Amino acid sequence: MSQQTFASIAYNTKKKVTRRERFLEEMNAVVPWKRLQAVVSPLYPKKGAGRPPIGVERMLRIYCMQQWFQLSDPGMEDALYDMESMRRFAGIELGVDPVPDETTLCRFRHLLEEHELTAKIFSEIAEYLEERGLLVREGTIVDATIIAAPSSTKNKNKERDPEMSQVKKGNVWHFGMKAHIGVDTKSRVVHSVVCTTASVHDSQEMEELLHGDEKKIYGDKAYASKEKKEKYEAQGVHWNVARRGNRSRSLSKKDKEWNRRKSKVRAKGEHPFGVIKHLWGYAKTRYRGIAKNTSQLFSLFALANLYLLRKDLITIETAL
Repeated sequence: MSQQTFASIAYNTKKKVTRRERFLEEMNAVVPWKRLQAVVSPLYPKKGAGRPPIGVERMLRIYCMQQWFQLSDPGMEDALYDMESMRRFAGIELGVDPVPDETTLCRFRHLLEEHELTAKIFSEIAEYLEERGLLVREGTIVDATIIAAPSSTKNKNKERDPEMSQVKKGNVWHFGMKAHIGVDTKSRVVHSVVCTTASVHDSQEMEELLHGDEKKIYGDKAYASKEKKEKYEAQGVHWNVARRGNRSRSLSKKDKEWNRRKSKVRAKGEHPFGVIKHLWGYAKTRYRGIAKNTSQLFSLFALANLYLLRKDLITIETAL
């Protein structure tokens, strides 16, 4: 940190610690910054004859805040000028350190997208959690959610995003994409992510979500399949996908009770969706196309993994 200004010193004397400050303090403690720097640094611009680039860690910290608070590039720039808590998290002393402008933030995001670095960050965090015994890989919960996309045609091309599609859920039509995830049954850690257009059925991506060492598989009735059940049970895997009735045979009381018991485990698969959608406000796609939105979702689920396990991680890191 640079030398503190008078405004920063005055901020230190305030009596109340805000919820944002507590959240940032917790996340600062659990994000493995050095490991993430190691992923990005080889492709990050080096110092040259011109203005030196802003440090990788600072840019990563700002990028993370954009995910947590759903801030656009200009919105993030404004927030850094407005909020001392965010400047402190980024390591910026106003009037001393440069505040990256929206173009710099946009270029950093494009760097992550172009080289698929958010997928590597996702894998690095999963490895970090596994090393600390928080990713067990004994069983997988497969689940999917629809991410809405803007349906307006008030744009340059006068059309909706061609990579998004419509799907009917219940009696309601949805337009957008679909995020498919594989979740560890013990820790709620998302260990695999696949993104498709919304019209792709959940079951089509099921095998892409499995890591191959499962002893148990959980899923809702969308994943029910007699062929897959026989295949995995032949491999010694417990098939815990919700049982589904049909026109000729409705579910028995025994089947309904079995579904209720398994749903208690399957509910853990909803926790990561709850974090990114309800806590961090990711209700709609921000960019056009599947690739750019997939890049953001890798970041969101990686950070959601850390958030869900933050108390365990703080305890472990304190003991080390």
